[in-house]
Amino acid sequence: MQLVKSIILKKIKTLHCLLLVFALLFPAVFLVLAAQDNSPNSRYGIGDLAPSTNINTRAMGGISAGYIDYRTINFANPASYSFFEANPEARSRKLANGRAVLDIGINLESRTLRETNPARKFTAGNLLFSYVQVSVPVKKNWGISFGLRPVSRVSYKIFSAERLKDPLTGLPIDSVTTLYDGDGGSSLATAGTGFKIFKKTSSNKLEESLSVGFNAGYYFGKRNSSSRREFRNDTVQYFSGNFETKTNYNNIYLAGGLLYVKPLKKENMFFSAGVYGSLKQTLNATQDRIRETFVYDLTLGDLRLDSVSDIKDIKGKVVMPASITAGFLVQQYPDYAKRKGGWLVGIDFAYQNWEKYRVYGQADSLRNKWEVRIGAQVNPVPGQNYFKNVEYRWGFFFGPDYVNIRQKLPQFGVSMGLGLPLKYVRNAPNQTTVINLAFEYIKRGNNDNLLKENLFRLSAGFSLSDIWFIKRKYD
Repeated sequence: MQLVKSIILKKIKTLHCLLLVFALLFPAVFLVLAAQDNSPNSRYGIGDLAPSTNINTRAMGGISAGYIDYRTINFANPASYSFFEANPEARSRKLANGRAVLDIGINLESRTLRETNPARKFTAGNLLFSYVQVSVPVKKNWGISFGLRPVSRVSYKIFSAERLKDPLTGLPIDSVTTLYDGDGGSSLATAGTGFKIFKKTSSNKLEESLSVGFNAGYYFGKRNSSSRREFRNDTVQYFSGNFETKTNYNNIYLAGGLLYVKPLKKENMFFSAGVYGSLKQTLNATQDRIRETFVYDLTLGDLRLDSVSDIKDIKGKVVMPASITAGFLVQQYPDYAKRKGGWLVGIDFAYQNWEKYRVYGQADSLRNKWEVRIGAQVNPVPGQNYFKNVEYRWGFFFGPDYVNIRQKLPQFGVSMGLGLPLKYVRNAPNQTTVINLAFEYIKRGNNDNLLKENLFRLSAGFSLSDIWFIKRKYD
């Protein structure tokens, strides 16, 4: 029997398919990001923050600092890239050296806004791109990953009508209507690496290890906002005014993380703790500022009458605050050979210093954001029944939102999810395909706030992985 190392054509074709899918997704990304709903809170800061973790951890309240799963990509903590290999049970039987993963996610959102005085309600739904991520093992204990994901969305349209009063007599004089309109958002394209800097073999089939990882990428976005004001008077004709600002920003992005894994005495059980985050990031920005009068034409839309001020390409900076997330979890891997189930439970604490956020030197109505995340997962005893092979996840999180209008905006969310494995292919036994689902209900604001918001989000992820660089034996 001869031992040979071979690179299989099937693996090369798989990589080509991954790259093709990634390339084809780029135009779809920007089309989906153009979807509109009405979230007045997105008027502040960089907009509504998109989920920053993968769909697995999203179903568990967002715990991600110490999370490891060989079938998906924990892009929140790049130190986890050092674990792009077969699961511990398979590794103990020397089945493989590494596992490549393609992970794609989408979100279906339904948002309901409620105003208390007067009592009004608005509901909107959107199908949105969540992320696309590819991971490749370089060698044992060292992996790389790259991908693209949205960071925030700006989408609001607010109509205001009021009656102006004479400052001397207090009598009403003119009516004025204002339309506040905004759109945009930001995205992040990253490439990262993670590797183990310390490891020690344990009798528990697991290794004690310390990993470090880094993400570098390109952060880019835009924000368009306008205020269109129209005065109404029976005897005097006023021209409508438009106050519009268009901002584009981009720069290199850097982040890092650490991940420590410690096997426990019980077989297949370990403790892991992690921390990740980024320092303050300064983005380069250009801005167009338009101040004009206009009239509305039924055929042509808004037509400029006079340009009061039209200044383009104003250079400036957008300062993004530092952030840090730390947490730990205890996990027991399922043992398929002994038909034993598994579980995990974890907790994270996240903090971001949004009071340091600046746009062209100006602060915004923001406050520092912190969040506590708690989650769990159960793997039933593997068996012939399909639902015994499904992973069941639960979690919740709480903490104030970073928007601060008059008073803090409390936020609370609960989540649950499923990991649905697909049947193995007979001629590709090393391939693993999992459909991950996450259901989230998020409540933002209470009766003390001007506006309350309920968000229901259904996230679906498709995770395809295959073992690479296998040593094959031939007779």
